[in-house]
Amino acid sequence: MVANLTTPLIGIVSTIAIGRLGDPTLLGGVAIASVVFDCLFWLFAFLRMSTLAFTAQALGAGETQELRALLVRGFAVAAVIGASLIVLQIPLAALLFGAMGGSEGVTRAAKIYFSIRIWSAPLVLANYVVLGWLIGQARARLALGAQIAINLINMAATVLLVLVYDFGIAGAAIAAVLAEAIGLVLGVLIARRLSSGHPEVPRAALLDRAKLIRMLAVNRDIMIRTASLIAAFLFFTAQGARHGDVTLAANAVLNNFLLISAFFLDGLANAAEQLCGRAYGARDRSGFTSATRLVIAWGFGFALAVSASYVLFGPLLIDVMTASEEIRRSARDYLWLVTLAPVLGVFAFAYDGIFIGATWAREMRNLMVLSLGIFLAAWLALRSFGNAGLWGALLVHYAARGGLQALRYPAMLRASFRPAPLRG
Repeated sequence: MVANLTTPLIGIVSTIAIGRLGDPTLLGGVAIASVVFDCLFWLFAFLRMSTLAFTAQALGAGETQELRALLVRGFAVAAVIGASLIVLQIPLAALLFGAMGGSEGVTRAAKIYFSIRIWSAPLVLANYVVLGWLIGQARARLALGAQIAINLINMAATVLLVLVYDFGIAGAAIAAVLAEAIGLVLGVLIARRLSSGHPEVPRAALLDRAKLIRMLAVNRDIMIRTASLIAAFLFFTAQGARHGDVTLAANAVLNNFLLISAFFLDGLANAAEQLCGRAYGARDRSGFTSATRLVIAWGFGFALAVSASYVLFGPLLIDVMTASEEIRRSARDYLWLVTLAPVLGVFAFAYDGIFIGATWAREMRNLMVLSLGIFLAAWLALRSFGNAGLWGALLVHYAARGGLQALRYPAMLRASFRPAPLRG
């Protein structure tokens, strides 16, 4: 959980550093660019999810050779996707920022950040693979160490380049690239150490047709599922931008609260992926259902704690994130809605982890597409309430995601753990 909680810190640190400059245009620019990168990289988060699930299942099934093959396959896919994003950066920037609807000044600042940070794409995606591979083997402390290293480097470099040397928004982007590069070097060193003493993976095992087809099918379904989720958040950001720069900046500040709670709960989802994946690989129904119960119970406990902390310390955190009084006032108006998100999101994140661990990817895909439709319908019903209605629709989306998966879970459990037929 702690390792996963560090994930959104690159965007948060950039927001805080730029926010201290007191310029709503720059803050709006880094807000839009950070959301674009969160969504763009998040689209390929199947690299972490599938690597984690397949690694845990291989561990449960005792397939030690497959563990190394999974890492190599993941690195190859990350390299291809990352290089493609760099090559396509100009049309991507035009398409994404055109859809966001920010003002001319905000969009100009966002493009500066984008043109630099896009070079971190192969590094970020390879770090996803390392993170999934480590957590899949229950090496949570090593995953935590790698993530902490990335974010400490990012914090130090951002403060130095933005607040000391006055590089502005470009400095925040350079810091992010540097942090991801050093993090990947550390991750590769950790992987080499863990793999020492194991035989090399034969080419035939690495290119096993059945496993490659299964990996691609699961990745495809998780990608469609993630794209539907991203569409909801991009729509949310774009609608906020249409309410003006101050509302956009206020939503950016509050979005950091949302990210903290989301990645906090997603830490439990990572645990569910590992525990459920390992039980699934070992065909252990009892272990699978036990992990499900524990993750949901702990999820509600932590969600209540996070919501309470937002009630107590939310206004103070808003003041830390921005020096603009206008943005502070606007953010406080909608803070009460953000405090509901952790509790409403427990089922959504817990069942995400459970479904990924069991590689029930097709069902995840279908239910997420349906949840997107529910979100858009809720926005249409609530749009007369302005930005408050937009936040309300997002909370409905959280509830729909978890509720639909909870309803589908019993049938998937029965189908996946059918008793073996009796032999006469």
